[in-house]
Amino acid sequence: MEKALFTHNKHWQSTYKDLYQRHIYTSIADKLHLRQIQVLKGIRRSGKTTLFKLLINHLCEKVNPKSILYVNLDDPYFSALYNDSKSLYGLLELSEKITGEAVQYLFLDEVQNIEAWEKFVKAIYDNQLVKKIFITGSNSSLLDGEYAKLLSGRYIESQVYPPSYPEVLAFRGINNRFELIKRKAETLKIIDEMMLFGSFFEVLQEARYKRDIILSYYDSIVFKDCIANNKLRDSKTFREVTHFIISNCSNLYSYNSIAKALGINDNTVKEYIRVLEDSYLCSEITQYDYSLKKQIRSKKKIYINDNSFLAQTSFKFSQDFGKTFENLVYTEFKKRGYKIYFYNKGFECDFICKKDKKLIAVQVCYELTAHNRQREFKGLEKLKLEVSRKLLITYNQNDESQQGIEVVAFWDLFSGF
Repeated sequence: MEKALFTHNKHWQSTYKDLYQRHIYTSIADKLHLRQIQVLKGIRRSGKTTLFKLLINHLCEKVNPKSILYVNLDDPYFSALYNDSKSLYGLLELSEKITGEAVQYLFLDEVQNIEAWEKFVKAIYDNQLVKKIFITGSNSSLLDGEYAKLLSGRYIESQVYPPSYPEVLAFRGINNRFELIKRKAETLKIIDEMMLFGSFFEVLQEARYKRDIILSYYDSIVFKDCIANNKLRDSKTFREVTHFIISNCSNLYSYNSIAKALGINDNTVKEYIRVLEDSYLCSEITQYDYSLKKQIRSKKKIYINDNSFLAQTSFKFSQDFGKTFENLVYTEFKKRGYKIYFYNKGFECDFICKKDKKLIAVQVCYELTAHNRQREFKGLEKLKLEVSRKLLITYNQNDESQQGIEVVAFWDLFSGF
């Protein structure tokens, strides 16, 4: 285990190199002075560990690096600890034995692997054994369990998503509007790449084996975060439901309709969708309505939280640019903190996006043509909700506002410049 700690804590000897800056980093770093536990939640490989390393580099400028302990609990070296949270105390003692420094800053990556981890974290927090605790988890229910209630009022939670479009642009060296316009062809190519392969940094860097990496992520999420963590017995049926849901992304459904299509119980469908949402693989959205009861009872839609899983694992005979583009627009709004609904009451509007009590109505169309123009405008024109903006988002078309409807290209709207 000493060897594992040495491997995990390279900052004891030198800072971490070649890290990609994330927009969320500043807001997290600004809270370092707070005693509360910092919790990072999000899908696997979304950048939680990178954020930890950025924070460790920052702390190394201020404190002795050997007083910082980082542990990735996905490492099989620590599997002996999984059933006994008390054994985590041994890591603090072992770190001090190796370095000669007491641990002041504790980073626990993928903490959900440890049974009753909350008891350990609460104890060292309440007894002030360390100055600051940081944890990550790949399940949205990380803090929903019985023991997690013990941490109430003791933590600050942040959501981490795969890189957004502006972050991918920055990764490619496009940092202002001048560069955006100058390298327009490249910005469109980036959108194409995100539609097909998502925005995980490791995938973006790979030239030949993008799909292989995506499938390894997918299998890890399905088996570790879904089947194993939830102790699902019928893994075959779960995988079938998962594949069906991804392949029918953005389509209206009820639990009963999926159950009939697959020949299973509708309660099983409901439970499996909850598990998939908990792993951050996908998100269920409801009809926008002022009545919460009607929202709950209405049909639903599913969107995938990174396009890689939609484009590379779903069943299709040909590339559906409309569906993959719509899903990409969904992910960009989600990464900006919007609560997203759809509208389907006699006519359709793809998204109603809510943030700070303001609504934005969004229609998504990969390419406006003479044949579809009237249909795409119709939903926004007929919508009677009080919204701050009506957007018709295209792949690469900007147009003057018509009847209060802005036709705007994806690259222009989401670049942030």
